[in-house]
Amino acid sequence: MRWQRLFADLEAQAEAEERLDGAARTADLQRAEMAAIMQADRLRGARGSVVALALQDGTRLAGVLAEVADEWLLLDVAGREVVVPGAAVDAVDGLPARARQDSGVAARLGLGHVLRGLARDRAVVVVRTRGGAFSGRIARVGRDHLDVEAAGVGDARAPAGSSSVRFAAVLSVSAATF
Repeated sequence: MRWQRLFADLEAQAEAEERLDGAARTADLQRAEMAAIMQADRLRGARGSVVALALQDGTRLAGVLAEVADEWLLLDVAGREVVVPGAAVDAVDGLPARARQDSGVAARLGLGHVLRGLARDRAVVVVRTRGGAFSGRIARVGRDHLDVEAAGVGDARAPAGSSSVRFAAVLSVSAATF
């Protein structure tokens, strides 16, 4: 009898250790899986949801997340589309735990591709930086910068001339509203 209780006790201890070891392995695997997820993948998982972005200058933008690429995202803020470089985002509120990887071409389009599209369309935009805002049309897009020219000759709302803005300084790009 005594031996049976001892063996039963040892068997119960071994089973308990096995369960704990399995739970620890599962937790390790979950941590390793999470370590491989990029924030852009989590943002893709939130596409169509409302998120709030804390930008590098301390401002916050809240809206529906419309599109996400590796380098930028498109936010619908009260019906106004705003392109935000991923590097300009300090934090995101409202981000779900789920992630969605996207290996399509759109995910790999860089900020320059988006800005060249706006330049091609001759859209009047506001480019916000920590140092201020630049209104006008995007005239040229280089590898690491864009040139913003005044919206039009004789336009009292926009100063004459152009400004060259580094991509690293851009906080957001949106349609100009006058």
